[in-house]
Amino acid sequence: MPDRILARVSQSLATEQSVESLVRQLLEMLEVVTDMESTYLTKVDLDARLQHILYARNSKQMQIPEGLSVPWDDTLCRRAIEENCLYSDNVPERWPDCTAAHALEITTFLSTPVHLPDGTFYGTLCATSRRQQALSERGEQVLHLFAGLIAQSIQKESLVAQLRQANAALIAHSYTDALTGLSNRRAIFENMETLFSLARHLKQKVTVAFIDLDDFKLINDRFGHEVGDQFLIQIGQRLSLNSSENDILGRLGGDEFLVVSLSPDDEMDQCERLHNVKDRLQQHIRGDYYLGSIQLYYPGASLGVVEVDPREIDVNCALHIADSAMYQDKKRKDKTTFVAH
Repeated sequence: MPDRILARVSQSLATEQSVESLVRQLLEMLEVVTDMESTYLTKVDLDARLQHILYARNSKQMQIPEGLSVPWDDTLCRRAIEENCLYSDNVPERWPDCTAAHALEITTFLSTPVHLPDGTFYGTLCATSRRQQALSERGEQVLHLFAGLIAQSIQKESLVAQLRQANAALIAHSYTDALTGLSNRRAIFENMETLFSLARHLKQKVTVAFIDLDDFKLINDRFGHEVGDQFLIQIGQRLSLNSSENDILGRLGGDEFLVVSLSPDDEMDQCERLHNVKDRLQQHIRGDYYLGSIQLYYPGASLGVVEVDPREIDVNCALHIADSAMYQDKKRKDKTTFVAH
């Protein structure tokens, strides 16, 4: 029997990928070794004074329900830990005031605290029975061994989760413009590649709007970089509020922004459609800006709005075409600059 248990433990440690799957294997083995009716793992929230039954194995008539939460101060586990009595085969006499034990008709109780490798108290690993059941030295050893294995698995899963969160945050940071919170140049290019692939599959065209903020350098030079940064942030906010969740919106760098979307599959004339996109973007950008103590009216940006066929050109070529259209727009525009109040 011991050899078989050790072999199963080794196999579980080698193959199980989650805390839950490992715990369920160990609870089954603990039941075999102790010959108890129920085995279960709990988590204790000392701040809330609650004990939660996380996982339970009930093979006979006794039922310890998973998901049950009970006041920690009323539990057998708390009594056992505080009295340093982790085993009793006469619970009704030992702890007659425990209503939960009485309701479940628990006669034999075996428990050990689960401490994580860093010393944190996590919960308890328990086995119970309605009949009197002797505790063997092997059963006690296995209980402590399994509690240690579970603690290590919990700590490992927690560390892996923290690493994943940190990695996700790092990835998000590497794809986000630090100032505006929009997609940065790297993210724009990768998202455009995906959009172009989708457009080729759907046999649709793509609308690319290249935005250059006229006179941004003058704003920086006259009012300082802090005001300039606030202006860029508010530009990003206005574009975000008026963009679809399916649009690619980002800051290429400096005072250049980009909005990319699938062109609608309608009967509208292409020139009219692009004019509407350009006019709509200009309306969002044009207007009064409140930048701390500075208020200014911004007349608008230079816009290059083009429609391209991804089956004929790639992302870099599309950006070049939109950039050229933006410069043509800049040349045609009246030299109206911002007005500060």
